[in-house]
Amino acid sequence: MTQPTRSKAEETRARILEGALKLFREKGFDATTMRDIAQAAGMSLGSTYYHFDSKEALVMAFYQESQDTLQDLIPEAMTKHKDLASRVRVVLQLRFEQFGPNRAVLGALFRNAADPQHSLSPFSAHTKAIRDRAIAHFEEAVRGGDVKVPKDLQPHLPRLLWMYQMGLILFWIYDRSKGQARTLKLLDKSLPVLVSALKLSKLPLMGPVRAAAIDLLSTVLEPEPAR
Repeated sequence: MTQPTRSKAEETRARILEGALKLFREKGFDATTMRDIAQAAGMSLGSTYYHFDSKEALVMAFYQESQDTLQDLIPEAMTKHKDLASRVRVVLQLRFEQFGPNRAVLGALFRNAADPQHSLSPFSAHTKAIRDRAIAHFEEAVRGGDVKVPKDLQPHLPRLLWMYQMGLILFWIYDRSKGQARTLKLLDKSLPVLVSALKLSKLPLMGPVRAAAIDLLSTVLEPEPAR
């Protein structure tokens, strides 16, 4: 399939972003300046600011580009699976593959993740559109899966799975085992437990526990207003 030809502006933005990510991996996000990025891209500082007005804008472009790349790949890959565990695994594995070359970049950025007021936090209002697209993949995984989810849990489950993904990504970022083998082992052991818990959640006696879990989840994922 022929790839669409990029415009000169798109080529320039791609070159700036590539240079920025390389510097973020080597020097870290905080230590890298816009002047460094301009030099790496072989451009003037003014021209670099024309395309990206800040380092944060570059990171947002990285987030967006990563999401765009997976937008069609994930649903297509899920069509080969019917069981929920396999469908969720597809989402996670493709995301790890996409982020793999920039694991060090994510490590440098993750310090901002805990602060929902920071524009780069995956929990912030600024990243809501990207977060919603990521959650939509889990909605599709659940909708086409083989687990019947209780009605009161259905609206919240995709967000719960997204939170599960964020926990795995954090573990993966700091995993120093070869090929991040410990992360894969954690995924192999935790995903069946999660799916089994979902199956048990249908039992009548689990109603109060389910309600408490939903309330907790809503509290944790309530976004901070943009400032």
